[in-house]
Amino acid sequence: MKQFKSFINENVRTGNAGVGTSQQDLAVDKNTNMSALSNPEVQKKLNAWVGSIAGNYILPEEAISKLRSSLSKIGLTFDAVPVMEGESGTFEMPLSLFGGRFGKGLTTPYEEFEEDDGISHQVEGGLKLVIGYDMQEDNSCRLTASIK
Repeated sequence: MKQFKSFINENVRTGNAGVGTSQQDLAVDKNTNMSALSNPEVQKKLNAWVGSIAGNYILPEEAISKLRSSLSKIGLTFDAVPVMEGESGTFEMPLSLFGGRFGKGLTTPYEEFEEDDGISHQVEGGLKLVIGYDMQEDNSCRLTASIK
């Protein structure tokens, strides 16, 4: 009967996966820090993820609610979406990361506080979620979304 130690030694010599996973990259996001919004690669991946909402919906509010839930998993939040009136339109809502920042910086005067959306210090002007809608003939609503 083989002992455990000899089994591990054989696997290490032959290059087969042993007791670790250091040589494997199984993460779907390729271990990218999705809160590093200054990285163009992160913005591209995030836009692809957000853009997957595109489609026709009977209840567009449900799709937006799912999008809100998905974005909150990586710390991004946005305000309530206004009522969709008319045949088509777009909404631009500012995003905040982890609820924004509040506190003192190294150069903040004694009587002042820094307060922002948590993104503006990484990306000039911050980011906004743009949701477009278009009512269809069958009374469904076509949604599109992107981050700009």
